[in-house]
Amino acid sequence: MSRALIVVDLQNDFCAGGALAVKDGDAVIAVANRLMPHFATVVATQDFHPADHGSFATNQQGVAVGQVFQLGGLPQVAWPAHCVQGTRGAELHPELVAGSISQVFPKGTDAAVDSYSGFFDNGRRKSTGLAEWLRERGIRDLYVLGLATDYCVKATVLDAIDQGFSVWLIEDGCRAVDLAEGDGERAIGEMRAAGATILWSGAIAT
Repeated sequence: MSRALIVVDLQNDFCAGGALAVKDGDAVIAVANRLMPHFATVVATQDFHPADHGSFATNQQGVAVGQVFQLGGLPQVAWPAHCVQGTRGAELHPELVAGSISQVFPKGTDAAVDSYSGFFDNGRRKSTGLAEWLRERGIRDLYVLGLATDYCVKATVLDAIDQGFSVWLIEDGCRAVDLAEGDGERAIGEMRAAGATILWSGAIAT
């Protein structure tokens, strides 16, 4: 079967009690678990930052969380320290059925640039190897869910389309940060306009 499920950043720090918790983010875990048996290939992306990562507000003098500044020549939102390597926050959520995951692709490992997408860093300077890994297995169709709609999910979907994959976004399997009200809905609109098909999990797991 030439399709895969991409599970984006279902990690402790993005769920309840985490350093960068997404509202209702925990609800996505059940959707992912329900869908994984329907796919022979399941890939997870994992934010995996060094403690000195430049996107952390604590590592930027005079920069507050939520503020946009320049990092490596790119506009960057300042985030709380999150998904730091070696911490529980960086681990995949314990309720996620990890045994069904074929491969985990870490991202955001370079302190000098953030990496929302599961395919490239934000400057598109380095690849995670995900596209190549999928192509080697003859996978062309990607179904994407995870956290958060308006950042890592959107970047992953847009890069997947750019790399020539056909993409379906599982809308009820995503939640948004919504730094500005409506960011999540706008992100879905961007993904749809780029060529992603928007569907709900029930269309797959019936």
